[in-house]
Amino acid sequence: MASSLLQDFVDRHEKLFVLTGAGCSTNSGIPDYRDSQGNWKRTQPVNFQAFISDEPTRQRYWARSLIGWRRFGQARPNDAHHALARLEANGRCGMLLTQNVDRLHQSAGHREVIDLHGRLDLVRCMGCEAKTPREEFQHALGHANAKWLTLDAADAPDGDADLEHEDFSSFQVPACEACGGILKPDVVFFGENVPREIVATARDHLAQADAMLVVGSSLMVYSGFRFVQAAAQRNIPIAAVNLGRTRADDLLALKVEERCEAALAFLL
Repeated sequence: MASSLLQDFVDRHEKLFVLTGAGCSTNSGIPDYRDSQGNWKRTQPVNFQAFISDEPTRQRYWARSLIGWRRFGQARPNDAHHALARLEANGRCGMLLTQNVDRLHQSAGHREVIDLHGRLDLVRCMGCEAKTPREEFQHALGHANAKWLTLDAADAPDGDADLEHEDFSSFQVPACEACGGILKPDVVFFGENVPREIVATARDHLAQADAMLVVGSSLMVYSGFRFVQAAAQRNIPIAAVNLGRTRADDLLALKVEERCEAALAFLL
């Protein structure tokens, strides 16, 4: 019943602005951050200021990433990504704004995508801005820390791994080969601002939409929630697919509490 209501919602609108979150990628083997009430399942992700100012924080981050990337980098799109790509191919999706950093929408063939929080498949130097493919940096990390490659750990969100009770003080983090600067994944950390031009571009596309569809996000992070607020202020109807509570429940015209790939199956 709920899925038929969602299909009616999609059919009634010609230019959807789609916002996706972690729930869109859980069926690709990438864990999400929050429970059905929107609360953290684990310790909050690394903070930007701590990463930049504290070498032990960087050692811990990259050690866990060395382990986590092995599976994260192999993740493939699921039916939710393919369904949204089909929505775009049918001319019904004006823009897809994703809070995810896994690039799975692009892998599924989606063309018009804004990566609100950046992309984990690139590493950026905080000094000279040089960018390196994450897979290439993985080889450098592994070469400098061969003994760590024998470890395994449970997957955590966004390429992290639950390495506990390890002493990270011996972990070697390579510096930028060009300038010796600090290397950071090309994603927006907590405590870091989304670039203004990305926010402005997304708002421009939202202004051209006749409806908004949220897929797999609790919207607890303001960087995504603000676009739902903007849609509500414009009286643009909003539908959401999410298992559990969202921060915008009182702004929604329709809410479907199903797994993303099941709710969107009608598009396939």
